[in-house]
Amino acid sequence: MKLKSLTLAALLAMATSASAEVKIALDGNPDLVQSGSYNWANAFGMALQEAGMDVREMPRDSVGNEAEKFDQLSTGLLEVSLSDVRSIAQVDPFVYGVRLPYIFDDAAHMDRALAAGNIFDRLNEKLADQDIIVVAFVPIGPSSGIITTTAAVRAPADMADLRMRALDDAQIAMYQAWGSTGTIVPWGEVPAGLQTGVIDGYLNSPFVPVMFGQTDFVKNFSDAGVIIPMRAILFSKMWYDGLSDEERATVDAAVVTADAANRAWLAEAAESGLKALEDAGVTVQRLTPEERAVFREASLPVYDSDLMPAEDTELWKTLSDENR
Repeated sequence: MKLKSLTLAALLAMATSASAEVKIALDGNPDLVQSGSYNWANAFGMALQEAGMDVREMPRDSVGNEAEKFDQLSTGLLEVSLSDVRSIAQVDPFVYGVRLPYIFDDAAHMDRALAAGNIFDRLNEKLADQDIIVVAFVPIGPSSGIITTTAAVRAPADMADLRMRALDDAQIAMYQAWGSTGTIVPWGEVPAGLQTGVIDGYLNSPFVPVMFGQTDFVKNFSDAGVIIPMRAILFSKMWYDGLSDEERATVDAAVVTADAANRAWLAEAAESGLKALEDAGVTVQRLTPEERAVFREASLPVYDSDLMPAEDTELWKTLSDENR
């Protein structure tokens, strides 16, 4: 009991001593050209610094994996994290609605739907017990396309013989709906999986193969516009609640500034991401609206999966339809 008490005291002391510095756990390289999430983090940090707050960017994985970052936010040892959406889903699967295929036409459509549904308020009610707040969803790049090592994909039928890397069971269900197969592979194992043929491709933003140096073995990108790849911006509630009124107003304004910076970058990135792939020798399949519609139609069974309750799925569909 004494040891536990000392440990708790040490943690609280560390949290208190770190309160003057805002640590931001990054999700990737600090690249303003190719990373939408870093555009957010950079704008957020600069806005805080301009207001006199100390900011320190923490390189990817330097403070641990997703679960460890979540724990550090809960205890106040970390102030801000660019986290996987799945970090929220472990508390409230409702958040998976942002990753339903073709649920949003673009980031502006997403922003309207999130505001209309008071989505942040709903999620934060569930996250309160974890002492964590979600303040933003940040696109890391243009909408996801189909990235492959060999096959050029313009229709679901082109994927019949492919085994795709999946983030989770929801993506496996989507690949199955397209007539393909999926297998869950941690991101760190994706390059080896692609090179050995364990997987034939994955779904992500066009910048990703370039950012992670995969263009020697990734040879095709299909601009299918399936899902907006994004990060959830999580705050430590302990830290946020402990700010003065003036500091909290500064942080709130910095979120608005960072959201705007991310969306401005995204508007330019849709075409530049495809060009970066082509410059690196990757063949880009620019799908027509009619070709994308085939993928959209084939994706509908995913909406009836057990990823979340049927009433939650219906709410996401309603928010999407009413805010187009």
